[in-house]
Amino acid sequence: MAGDHHLTEDEEFAALRHEMVEDQLRARGIEDEAILAAFRKVPRHEFVDPGRRMEAYADRALPLAEGQTISQPFVVARMAELARLRPGDRVLEVGAGSGYAAAIFAEIAAEVTTVEIRPALAERAREALDRLGYDNVTVVAGDADELPADARFDAVIAAAAAPRIPASLERRLTDGGRMVLPVGTRFSQYLWTVERRGDEFVRRRHEPVAFVPLI
Repeated sequence: MAGDHHLTEDEEFAALRHEMVEDQLRARGIEDEAILAAFRKVPRHEFVDPGRRMEAYADRALPLAEGQTISQPFVVARMAELARLRPGDRVLEVGAGSGYAAAIFAEIAAEVTTVEIRPALAERAREALDRLGYDNVTVVAGDADELPADARFDAVIAAAAAPRIPASLERRLTDGGRMVLPVGTRFSQYLWTVERRGDEFVRRRHEPVAFVPLI
């Protein structure tokens, strides 16, 4: 009957993504159109537990297996913004979790390597990314120290809080490379950025956040 149109599930999720971008990201100051376009495109509901698909676009973190979480969309967007991702960038993500953030970064950058120390989470992230066609993402089960010693990245983004900025990750940056990570204890953390300029590192503290600890 005319006018009796019901949204398909795909249309419903697309509408929720559009709402998320406008209400959670743009309204809170995220202005980079490449970042906003990535969030409109990547199906976050494909990265959460099946029973939480309808919560996927809510303005909060959601639980994953093994005590981990899929980060709040705004936090992922803010970290991408602080990393100043560009189309030709090679990105290292520390803490793949569900794989969702890697998919966001892969929409903007040239290639993403994401490491996950928990093998079951790494496998689940790999399956989701493969299923969705992200052939510019490599999921590594392990930590960043297991990458080739000479591997360098234009951006490093860590999704878990370290007690201090790891020098081992700073050394992964190309000249001009940027790193974004939470630093602090379980009870007090801030986002920090590091920019490499030759042999110098420029470090800046930003807003408070709450992440699981880096192990």
